[in-house]
Amino acid sequence: MHICLKSGGVAGVVALASLTSLNLASAGESEEKAVRKANQQFFSALNALFQGDLGPMEQVWSHADDVTYMGPVGGLQVGWSAVRANWKAQADRKLGGQITPQKTHVFAGSTIAVVTGIESGENVIDGKPRKVSIRSTSTYRKEGGKWKMIGHHTDKLPFLQP
Repeated sequence: MHICLKSGGVAGVVALASLTSLNLASAGESEEKAVRKANQQFFSALNALFQGDLGPMEQVWSHADDVTYMGPVGGLQVGWSAVRANWKAQADRKLGGQITPQKTHVFAGSTIAVVTGIESGENVIDGKPRKVSIRSTSTYRKEGGKWKMIGHHTDKLPFLQP
């Protein structure tokens, strides 16, 4: 689409600004939708992890050295190998249950996105269901055209403390 601006063409400038704003808004909405999909994939991976399957979690995370994880057990893992080791230990526990995202808020830029909300559901510890309701923040980065998790931070869960 081309817009011809004549000298003093305020209407043309306003039209061009409006079109640019619409294009940016639709691009932002598209990124938000893609981030929401990536976040849902994370929760699918988390629930697979609770059954002992690490594979989907490996797919949703960036494998970069700058990723971070502060999960419900506590601690801070930095770098993919440390983060992966933590997720593997959780998969080995086979906590069972299911967690879903609630009250999700998404900010999506062109290459970085942040998702905040509540993780709720239950895990099964020693055969007993334990309620989960913790705040979480997930950070995603666009890598190779795909949104990959680069950070995840939650409250601690008392029943997972040593």
